[in-house]
Amino acid sequence: MKLSESFFYTLREDKNDEESVSGNLLVRSGMIKKNSNGIYMIMPLGYKVIENIKKIIKEEMDKTGANELLMPSLIPEDVYIESGRRNVFGDDMFSLKDRYNRRYALGPTHEELFVDAAKSKIKSYKDMPFNIYQIATKYRDEPRPRLGLIRVREFIMKDAYSFDTDLDNLDKSYKKMYDAYNKIFSRVGLDYRIVRADTGAMGGLLSEEFQAITNIGEDTLVMCSNCDFASNIEICECITQDTCNELKKEKQIVETPDIKTIEEVSNYLNIDKSKCVKTLIYKFNNDFIACMIRGDREINELKLQKYLMTNEVLLAQDDEINKFSVKGYVGPENLNIKIIVDKEVSLMKNFVVGANKENYHYINFNLDDIKEYEVVDIRNISVDDLCPKCHNKLIFKKGIEVGNTFKLGTKYSEKLNLVYLDKENKRQNVYMGCYGIGVGRIMASVVEQNNDENGIIWPYSIAPYKVCIVVVNPKDELQIESADKIYQILKNNNIDTLIDDRNERIGIKFNDMDLIGIPYRVVVGKNINDNKIEIKRRDNANTEIINVDEIINKIMG
Repeated sequence: MKLSESFFYTLREDKNDEESVSGNLLVRSGMIKKNSNGIYMIMPLGYKVIENIKKIIKEEMDKTGANELLMPSLIPEDVYIESGRRNVFGDDMFSLKDRYNRRYALGPTHEELFVDAAKSKIKSYKDMPFNIYQIATKYRDEPRPRLGLIRVREFIMKDAYSFDTDLDNLDKSYKKMYDAYNKIFSRVGLDYRIVRADTGAMGGLLSEEFQAITNIGEDTLVMCSNCDFASNIEICECITQDTCNELKKEKQIVETPDIKTIEEVSNYLNIDKSKCVKTLIYKFNNDFIACMIRGDREINELKLQKYLMTNEVLLAQDDEINKFSVKGYVGPENLNIKIIVDKEVSLMKNFVVGANKENYHYINFNLDDIKEYEVVDIRNISVDDLCPKCHNKLIFKKGIEVGNTFKLGTKYSEKLNLVYLDKENKRQNVYMGCYGIGVGRIMASVVEQNNDENGIIWPYSIAPYKVCIVVVNPKDELQIESADKIYQILKNNNIDTLIDDRNERIGIKFNDMDLIGIPYRVVVGKNINDNKIEIKRRDNANTEIINVDEIINKIMG
């Protein structure tokens, strides 16, 4: 492809409305263009990257025996009502009506439709196992689209679904997809980790996330420095330390005038924050609950939601707190609502809590001083915790979720009546697995991990072009002829190549090629008179002069 005859542009300045490195570089390099908040055009260069990613995904999926299909994006809302997920998606689902006043949704995900498709095939145990997948556009009305292609309202996703007779066979199908995902993410050039995760709106028996390691990741990953333990912080179990050896003391009420926060209490009483316990009141399903957690810890609201079996928990507002206590002085004694105590607090003695009386706290408080409570792991794991598996030091990193795998079990088959006849001619529910990959997120994550001050550094496997031939002087016939000859040699070896034959200064051409991240730059200049060219790898500062006939060995060797 010749740049002089193509749709090609770059931007010189950073984009102020792109807060991520990948968003900024993808826009500046002409790969994507923002259409509105959370919605992007994929421009020609970016489309080639997307297609290269999709090609790798398809190759690995096809190797597993999965069959590709394509589902509609416009879906009757009744489908999600039947599965019980319409309320779960809530405002995140784009909803509309047709001319007959029937309600439709732009598909945020397609489990229900894949079940419907599977019903066409599945009659008996002989009809399984199989796996079907698509690469299609999804729509979610994100309240805060951000970070370029990482958090958007419209995105390209690969979703696959396996169908099996029982859990043992689901395990086999899951392992096949798990292995395929490892190959996919390795081939696209990502530094990634696999972590246990919350099943969320998908539900099911198990969820694992494939997380690209980046500084701007939205997820916090907890990994062990010694073993293979890895988890999303949202569900990471906290291992409680040894029981406190202090002798219990009598509680005492002390005046703490206008002292409300843990920081203020700690300073005023001259004690460490770890000797304070905060009591937080949460609202859920029009009810309230009090949560006791160490003063220097944070509550994990997802763990709390799961314990309460609800989709949402919210901190109580001031007027709601005042129904039970006094804001800033909330404590567990005589608090007329259910109390749950974090496991760590259950091992503490002689700690400080609010006295439910303005300007007062208790010191030397113990759990014996309250009548009823439940002990639950409700806190976020922290840097001073130990690995739940081997009790060694933990490492925390940020990650972008680029893929996920779910063992759904029979969740959807039960609700949507997907059954088969077993060998005894009895009706059984089908076991399902679900496997997703965010194609645009892969693109963005690769850029987050592979860039420098000059632009993108694409891995060879997904680069829009593998080689760029830069013609120093487009008016020099020998240089143009030689560039065409080299182009043909590369093309004959299935190496995707472009020719920068624009009538621009050589510095502009070099800058543009660095910005768009082509793995190899070949310069055809005055040296061509001696049948020599300059070659440089994008990820290396060194250049090399070689003979034209060495080009293939240099790139493919």
